Amino acid sequence: MSSSIIAKAPLGFPWGTTDPFLFCVHHDDAYPAGDEGMAPPSATLEGRNIGQDFEGKDGWRMYHGEIVPGFPGHPHRGFETVTVVRKGFIDHSDSLGAAARFGSGDTQWLTAGGGIVHSEMFPLLERDKPNPLELFQIWLNLPAEDKMVEPHFTMLWQKDIPRIIAKDDRGRVTAIDVVAGELDGKKPPPPPPRSWAARPDTDVAIWTVLMEANATWKLPPASNEDAIRTLYFYEGPSVEVGGERVSEHCAMVVESGEELTLVAGDGPCALLMLQGRPIGEPVVAHGPFVMNTREGIQRAISDYQRTRFGGWPWPSEAPVHERDAGRFAKHADGRVEKIA
Repeated sequence: MSSSIIAKAPLGFPWGTTDPFLFCVHHDDAYPAGDEGMAPPSATLEGRNIGQDFEGKDGWRMYHGEIVPGFPGHPHRGFETVTVVRKGFIDHSDSLGAAARFGSGDTQWLTAGGGIVHSEMFPLLERDKPNPLELFQIWLNLPAEDKMVEPHFTMLWQKDIPRIIAKDDRGRVTAIDVVAGELDGKKPPPPPPRSWAARPDTDVAIWTVLMEANATWKLPPASNEDAIRTLYFYEGPSVEVGGERVSEHCAMVVESGEELTLVAGDGPCALLMLQGRPIGEPVVAHGPFVMNTREGIQRAISDYQRTRFGGWPWPSEAPVHERDAGRFAKHADGRVEKIA
């Protein structure tokens, strides 16, 4: 009997990906209660490499933040970021003038295109209890013809993202959040208009899968025979994939053209699925820029040094919004969304 698992690799930082995806990282930080500035108490910052803190001391990181954890203003060109927040909140600000606070099941989808600068800060809103943060940031490539499109900022709010509740014959539940793609006839809001995922023949799907202990769920086949499907098993004691038991947390490229039975082990398990038809073009990456040639990278660096991709309209490199701002998005055209 042949295996449904084509390839397997351990989970690192970041996780390995396949075309059309470029990058995937799972941030899982057990932040403490915040101070008046929505930052960790100063005593907890001792012994950290502030501005470059990726060590996970005490179960959390400051990343590039110096006061509030997160990623102060930085540029991108040539791809998209898809940020899926499962716990906690992110304060977004960018060179388009757009801003947002989102979290607790929301997703931000940002087409960097020809160039954008944005910041992603993690405000610790709770003053009397912990502020756990869990998110996936996924980089989705753009084909050559779309690498220099106008940047585009999109919010997919939790209330609009389909959650499929599947029960097996023993009543055990698998919950699937459909961030991109389609499952059981349910579709999320559309991705940005020039995204690879917006094309009808690319079969891009981003699903999070939470399975109760010993639950069984049948993953349907991809609709495009050329789609590559990767399952990231990142939480739980074990999972059975097409009859093969997997006990180590890992990334698995699996057969996409067949129905695949998943069975959770003796405890709850969590998986992320990334799927899509490959773009099949050369990829040349340099930090926050992803182009098709070395010349394209040199131009990106030069353009950023010259224009800063439109400048930075915010008073600091690491802006955070008011504590009571709630979940909202202010778009580049001035339109404001407020989410209860």
